[in-house]
Amino acid sequence: MPGGSIYVSRDDKLDGTEQWNYEKLWAEAREARLKRRGVIAGVGFVCGILLAIRFSLNPFWMALLGGLAAAGADFYLAWRAHESTAVWRGKRRGEVLTGRLLRRTLARRGYRVLAGRSIPGKASIDHLVIGPGGMWVIDNEAWAPDTEIARYGSKLFLGERTGGKVAEELIKVADELSDLLEQETGVPVRADALLAVHGGRITDGEEARGVVVAEGITVLYPRRIARWIMSHPNDELSDEQVELLARTAARVLRHA
Repeated sequence: MPGGSIYVSRDDKLDGTEQWNYEKLWAEAREARLKRRGVIAGVGFVCGILLAIRFSLNPFWMALLGGLAAAGADFYLAWRAHESTAVWRGKRRGEVLTGRLLRRTLARRGYRVLAGRSIPGKASIDHLVIGPGGMWVIDNEAWAPDTEIARYGSKLFLGERTGGKVAEELIKVADELSDLLEQETGVPVRADALLAVHGGRITDGEEARGVVVAEGITVLYPRRIARWIMSHPNDELSDEQVELLARTAARVLRHA
């Protein structure tokens, strides 16, 4: 096909899109990456020999170790860069990755995590977290790797467009959920809105590296969410309140 690639099989759903072009260019750059890795391995090889001479070690094994370590580090960095785009490329599901991280880190600390729910007749919720420190609603979004996610003044920007609409919709869901659970349980509670981003580049925020707080929501990478929740409580709930709110949410919220 015109403009096609012998390295990437055609995917009619992605053909001509940013994702398809990214995969095409990544595959075509394989030879260049291997050449670069060879050079890096050579540098590691020489460094291993120098270290062996300096510390009177076996030069063969130190050279081999240095070369393998250098090449392995380059391979890992390249794999990580490509893997960070998996959700954006449609190869993995962002809500699955985020849910796994939340359950792994928060469940044993007294937090309850519900995934894939929706308020009856209203918006869906990717993740709901309820625990000793309060309640959070989490949504997932994916952007191209070169998308800059930042705050300028009081405004949130997602690439070249403002994030006001995204923030407004997420806050609305958080408020509707808070009202619903308070009505059902009698427990005064409010939910903070978090946006988990897969891909893109979050510029350094004032609160923490890789976190942007703007327009009423917090934007951060999935791996940072659990730590953020535990270090930024918005309420103080007893074990009984956590259990009541979680049970009620599981009952009244539909599976999305």
